[in-house]
Amino acid sequence: MDRDGYVWWYVDALSADGRQGLTIIAFIGSVFSPYYAWDPTRDPFDHCAVNVVLYGERANRFCMTERGRASLTRDADHIAIGPSGLSWDGTTLTIRIDEVTAPIPKRVRGTVRLRPGGITPGPHHLDAAGQHRWWPMAPSSPVEVALTEPDLNWRGTAYFDTNHGDTSLEAAFRDWTWCRADLQAGAAILYDVHRRDGSRQDLTLCFTADGTPRDIDPPPRAELPATRVWRMPRQTRSDDGRADIVRTFEDTPFYARSQLSTTLRGEAVRPMHESLSLRRYANPLVRLMLPFRMPRRVG
Repeated sequence: MDRDGYVWWYVDALSADGRQGLTIIAFIGSVFSPYYAWDPTRDPFDHCAVNVVLYGERANRFCMTERGRASLTRDADHIAIGPSGLSWDGTTLTIRIDEVTAPIPKRVRGTVRLRPGGITPGPHHLDAAGQHRWWPMAPSSPVEVALTEPDLNWRGTAYFDTNHGDTSLEAAFRDWTWCRADLQAGAAILYDVHRRDGSRQDLTLCFTADGTPRDIDPPPRAELPATRVWRMPRQTRSDDGRADIVRTFEDTPFYARSQLSTTLRGEAVRPMHESLSLRRYANPLVRLMLPFRMPRRVG
C-alpha cells in the first residue's frame, strides 16, 4: 500500500428487535485520523485502528484507539490490530473485540460472528480514475453478538463491506450518503457520492441473501432534516421520494448516522443511513477536536 492509501473492513449489525446496534471498522491507513493527516510520511501502516461503536437502550459506547505498525499482524484470512482482530474460515467472519472508550475509559470486549450466505460480485469504483474501490461483500447476513463487557448477547442481521484506496478521501470526494436496508429476501443499498470535480455517482444495488444481484430501479431523492446539533445535511432516496428519521445515533461535525423509515423495492423498511462531509472533516478545527475521542498508542 502506497503513501496516502487505506483499506478498511466494515461491519454494521442490528438486533432482531431493532433495539441494539453495533458498528465495527478495522482500518489500515485510518482515513478519519488527524494523526494520519498530520503525519508527513503518510505511512498507512503506521495508522491502524479498530473502531467499535455500540448503540442501544442498554449500552452506548465509542472506541477508536489508533496504533502503529508494530501492533499490526495480517495474512490472507486474518488481521489483528492491537488486542482486536478479524478472521475468516471460509464460512464465518469472527471478530474478537478488546477495546477501551475515550475520554472516559470503559472496556468493550467480546466476540461477533457473521455468517454470509454468499459473496456479491465486486468491487465498484467510486471515482472516475478508479483509485477508490468499494465492495459490499455480504449485504445481509445472520450475526451473533456475545459481549462480556458490557454484558450483551443478541442476534440479528449484519452488513459487511470493504473499501480500499490510493489517495485520501478528502482529495477525491466532497461528501457522500450511504443507506442499506434489509429486505424480505436480501438487501438494498444506496450509495450516492459527490466528487471533488463536481461529478456524481449514485449507486442503487439490490442482492438476494446469497449475494446474487437483483434488478432495482433507481428511486427518487428524499429530503431529510439536518441533524439537531451540528446541522449535518442528510438526504436519501426512496420509492415515493419520502423518508422519516426514526433515530439519530451519531451527530458529529462531519458525520451523521441515523435509522430511517421509508420504502424500497415496494417494502416498508428501516434502513441504516450515513452522511459524511469530507469538506467538514478537512477543516483544521474539526481535526483538532478528534483526539478527544481518538487517542493514539504506539507500540
